[in-house]
Amino acid sequence: MNIHTHKYKCFECGECFQGNRRLAEHKRRHSGEKPLECTVCSKRFTTSVELVKHSIIHSGEKPYKCHVCDKAFSHSGNLHRHVRVHTGNKPYNCSVCNRDFNDASNLKSHERHVHSNRRPYDCRYCGKLFKSSGDLKSHVRIHTGAKPYSCRHCSDRFTWCKQLKRHLLKSHNEGTWFTCHRCEKKFSCKDHLKNHLLRHGGVKPYVCSECPKCFYRAGELKSHQPVHSDVKPFCCGFCSKDFKSKESVKKHFKRCSDDLGLAAD
Repeated sequence: MNIHTHKYKCFECGECFQGNRRLAEHKRRHSGEKPLECTVCSKRFTTSVELVKHSIIHSGEKPYKCHVCDKAFSHSGNLHRHVRVHTGNKPYNCSVCNRDFNDASNLKSHERHVHSNRRPYDCRYCGKLFKSSGDLKSHVRIHTGAKPYSCRHCSDRFTWCKQLKRHLLKSHNEGTWFTCHRCEKKFSCKDHLKNHLLRHGGVKPYVCSECPKCFYRAGELKSHQPVHSDVKPFCCGFCSKDFKSKESVKKHFKRCSDDLGLAAD
């Protein structure tokens, strides 16, 4: 009834809530306020629900299990998305290239990374440009040395989630190895095994549309493509000069900071 009578209404967007606490939490989204902090990695959150969900990442608890392959997840939403892998259901469609996705976040990520050339987020350490604040935050760990992922079996900490997964496999025998049937090389990630198998067959599925060059991985093709365009996605944080490649801006950035008598940090 509180919702229907607009008793607790947000005057910014018009959304109504059951009580004053929910309304107060909602208002933080407009103001950008994040008063709740994770005690492990210091990441901040708007609501207690978001903080509780995030905390499960550090605890390693995975109570939601797939009935098909027994893979376990921290959140029920992740399990629901995973089940679509088995059913083949891909309800989210890209309006640009008509590609289908099993998750809305994957579609948004695809649209941002594939169909958009905007890179509004720049690294203050090396000048590299990014399409999202999340990509920038992940990149900055390279410079700051932050290690938000901790092992629940020992005191080791890691910069990336994939590093933690490899550690759990190698040091604590937790998880699943992916083994090449031709050379028996083991991989901690299924995608790495797929790329490895392409090299066995000599298959280079990613073809440059501008020249005859072919590549094993999409990332290799993406790094090559700026050669054929005037796009310069990497920018120096000191003089704002643009560059085509990460290697070029790194070399320039060091020279530029030295010339100005400034430390790179």
